[in-house]
Amino acid sequence: MKIAVLGAGAWGTAIAIALARSHAVTLWARNSKQVPVLRSARENERYLPGIVFPEALAMTDDLAEAVRGAELALLAVPLSGLRPSLRALRQAQADLPFLWLCKGLEAGSGFLPHQVAAEEAVSNVSCGVLTGPSFAQEVARGLPTAITLASGDAAFSHAMVQALSGPRLRLYAGDDVIGAEVGGAVKNVLAIATGISDGLGLGLNARAALMTRGLAEITRFGVALGARQQTFMGLAGMGDLVLTCTGDLSRNRRVGLALASGRPLDAISRELGHVAEGVPSAQEVARRAAELGVDMPITQAVCDVLAGRIEAAAAVMQLMGRDPKGE
Repeated sequence: MKIAVLGAGAWGTAIAIALARSHAVTLWARNSKQVPVLRSARENERYLPGIVFPEALAMTDDLAEAVRGAELALLAVPLSGLRPSLRALRQAQADLPFLWLCKGLEAGSGFLPHQVAAEEAVSNVSCGVLTGPSFAQEVARGLPTAITLASGDAAFSHAMVQALSGPRLRLYAGDDVIGAEVGGAVKNVLAIATGISDGLGLGLNARAALMTRGLAEITRFGVALGARQQTFMGLAGMGDLVLTCTGDLSRNRRVGLALASGRPLDAISRELGHVAEGVPSAQEVARRAAELGVDMPITQAVCDVLAGRIEAAAAVMQLMGRDPKGE
């Protein structure tokens, strides 16, 4: 299969490397200065140093070239880049099927990615979300990974699962797009919370409590938006939550660890060098939850810490001091 991967950040580069081992893949970079560096080094030294590109992986900064003859596009851009990328595809008259890999809720609108796609994509084109527990570095290195491909088009999702699965990358087909997206969006917020807890040295009991009660928040929110409860027991829910809350490669967890030390958010974001989607998503999740009447105390506490309204340690005590209630 000929595949265009749009976005040469960590995740875009990783999925391009993984798929280029068995497909014809072109990696598109928005920054024209990045492409000659990628071509000469044959690795993404900024995001995935030391991981050599397969010989079959091509690179370009020309979108028309990237999608020419492609049978599938993977949009591996941050959520903030999803809308402009879809517009660019439409302007290029590239009506090929596509999957988005971003996670979160769009700033301002509070839209999930499928809602952005519904507004911006070429109509009647098969599409879906590719999500689940998957650190870019491990995918690029060829370590075993299992993720979810959810689409409202069952034939498309099953065909793509068959085409894209390989010996080290296993895909599972699903049709609960909302559930898959909510799991991917809110787990990033919860990873900030567990990072704060670990950074404060509150122990493994506290981490387990945050993850468990966090999964309850994710489920309540998702069901209110139309997702199925059982989706959150799978890869896109529990699986992604466990990975992001406990793995040292998690950007959102690292944000929480740094916040626990009292460092300002702007400095943390600059030094991280990657997009931690939980930071912009937290406020949108809290806002939509309030509109829906969904109780999400952990998410709200993360919002308060990110906004500087409360210190990290005080936020934990506030959560522990809530009135007792049934599980």
